[in-house]
Amino acid sequence: MNTLIKATKTVNYIEGENYGLNALGAIYRNISHYKRSIEIHKEANELANSTNNLEFKIISLNNIGVAYRRMDLVKPALDFHTKALDIARSIENPSKTIFYNIAVSQNSIGNIYLILEQYELALKQFEKSLAIEKEACNRLGLAINYQNIGYAYEAQGDLENALLSYKLSLDFNKQINSNLGRVICYNSIGEVYIKQQKFVDAKRIIQKALEMALKINDQFYIASSYINLGWVQKEMESLTASEENLKKGLEIAKQYNLNLSIVEADKHLSGLYSKTKDYQLALKHYIESVKVEKTINNNRNLRYVNDVIIQYENEAKNEEIKELASENQIVKSKLERNKKAFWYSILVFGVLVGVLVALYRNRQLSQEKQILTIEQDMLRSQMNPHFIFNSLNSIKLYIINNEKENAVYYLNKFSKLIRKILVASSEKENSLEDELDTMKLYMNIENIRFSDEIDFQIDVDDTINTASIKIPSLVLQPFLENALWHGLSSKKEDKKIRLHVYRTQDNYVIISIEDNGIGRVESNKINRDKLIQRKSVGIAITKARLANFSKGYTNGYQIEIEDLYDDYQNSTGTKVIVKIPTISNVK
Repeated sequence: MNTLIKATKTVNYIEGENYGLNALGAIYRNISHYKRSIEIHKEANELANSTNNLEFKIISLNNIGVAYRRMDLVKPALDFHTKALDIARSIENPSKTIFYNIAVSQNSIGNIYLILEQYELALKQFEKSLAIEKEACNRLGLAINYQNIGYAYEAQGDLENALLSYKLSLDFNKQINSNLGRVICYNSIGEVYIKQQKFVDAKRIIQKALEMALKINDQFYIASSYINLGWVQKEMESLTASEENLKKGLEIAKQYNLNLSIVEADKHLSGLYSKTKDYQLALKHYIESVKVEKTINNNRNLRYVNDVIIQYENEAKNEEIKELASENQIVKSKLERNKKAFWYSILVFGVLVGVLVALYRNRQLSQEKQILTIEQDMLRSQMNPHFIFNSLNSIKLYIINNEKENAVYYLNKFSKLIRKILVASSEKENSLEDELDTMKLYMNIENIRFSDEIDFQIDVDDTINTASIKIPSLVLQPFLENALWHGLSSKKEDKKIRLHVYRTQDNYVIISIEDNGIGRVESNKINRDKLIQRKSVGIAITKARLANFSKGYTNGYQIEIEDLYDDYQNSTGTKVIVKIPTISNVK
């Protein structure tokens, strides 16, 4: 393939070079060299962009998505497949190649939904893809889609339909003489047989899968075959052979970063060691499986996928509305809905008025009592005795070392901060300008204890008038404290906190606090290992204060905490986003 690419470059045959690059990338993907595969497909994509060749753009984007999916990196996989799908759908009168790649995108997005356990959504995507493959009489596409439909049925516990789909897929793979397809089907059928307790049949067909996987040298399916063989041997009580094969599968999976295979191997090893009563190893492998599974199905991936689902559902609804408009059905449907909604609203309103009037007075009294309690808790959390003691200790050290200027400078800062805290505690709210000044003082004092290692910046957009915006007093301090002690205290160097004030909507001002610390997962591990653990109640009190503050505004407050990662799921810090309402509901 490298020879072909060199030859096409020599004669400036760009389409031939693009074809060669995508074929080479697929070869690397099929032997589990995913990073190299992605590099080559990205090179093909750049070449397609340079000539604005839409077909090759779509092909390379789909190939990149498939490689990321095989690495279980959900977000970039979904990004590249949706980009390919967007371009393909924008083309009028698509060619057979583009039509086929629409099916590839939908099939791959279905696979991502499988990883995230969104089985109904996965089946919808596979059915769409299957319809395209049937129309094109593409036996490879039919084999792939029936296989994936089988996965979805199996995950939902419908083993009969799963087995039927897998056998249909196997028939098509035999017709096109695809050894890779046979390996996939043999493994899937074997898994169903295990769940049906047909262990002898399962072992025989999985051994066939392993022999063929070794011949084609696809590490992904070699790992899967070893793990499945170990699984069925465990069920048949051949525990020594089971342990050997599960360990082989786990070793290959770790070598090639095959996260789903790592999860499966660890789960089965945990079950095996429970059988041999080696409970320490059983627990170790169970914890490892849960840990890796969380990196695949973390909330960030689920939230990201849900955003994409909403986007495509909205597009489908818009198309439906256009059709209704052409047939003059929009008006009829709206009138019918409005009529029903009106009578339902009258009925619900009547019931609610009676209930709300009865509850209103009791609720008022309990809220006033709750407000007093929250404000008292707020003052106690801000006047943390550890903070005061440590700050005075740091200033004392300057005095002992005869650093009079530093001692006086920080003593003035400290006294000014304590005065501001005491004044703020008697006021329910102050200006954002005063709040930011107080936070500068707080960070100056805390930075003494960090030997001035922290780079703290406050950025305020030019459109924001901080003097005119009201927020609860000292509301930002608990978030900065968390960034310091949970994010940066265990980091060796390059410690940064950025506080950014900006606005994206007229009715909110947004304050983001971003640190480049070790992240919440690692912080929780460290905290569990400590004999004395820092218990933070500041965030809970802050939420209660913001909820009370927001009652005087047309919108409620919002707090989002985002774990930051690079493309390979390595933690790069934490970001807190606080949305403060700015439009009062008082006329």
